[in-house]
Amino acid sequence: MVTDELPHFELAFPGPLRDQLVAAVLDGRKTSTTGLLQDYEVEPEPLPNVGSRSALIDSAGRPVAVLEVTEVRIARVGDVDLAHAIDEGEGFMTVAEWRVDHEAYWHSEDYRGWLGNPTFTITDDTQAVLKRFRVVKHL
Repeated sequence: MVTDELPHFELAFPGPLRDQLVAAVLDGRKTSTTGLLQDYEVEPEPLPNVGSRSALIDSAGRPVAVLEVTEVRIARVGDVDLAHAIDEGEGFMTVAEWRVDHEAYWHSEDYRGWLGNPTFTITDDTQAVLKRFRVVKHL
């Protein structure tokens, strides 16, 4: 299969949130995503490059689409712009809504447990990786 040689791209943890995010990618609402720079250090992997491709993985661990990175920016969480927040495809109408939702995720037991830091808290200065992508192929 073509996806065997592609790195996996996973949104959130398996479950309802991942299912919602994958559906938004597949129907075209979601064309951007935000991760924290530290995530690339915890699970040692290089930052994505424009043009790189990956297999979008659903909650069952199946590849469902091939994605291509169209933009990568590193920015402070406090500097995330409205266009990026809206393009996350989750219905955010303000950066404040985006921030509340993402803080809830990054402060969740799941994320803090994965990180190995039960008291982790983001600030305006926390470095984020803002990525834009396009669906190349539905699988």
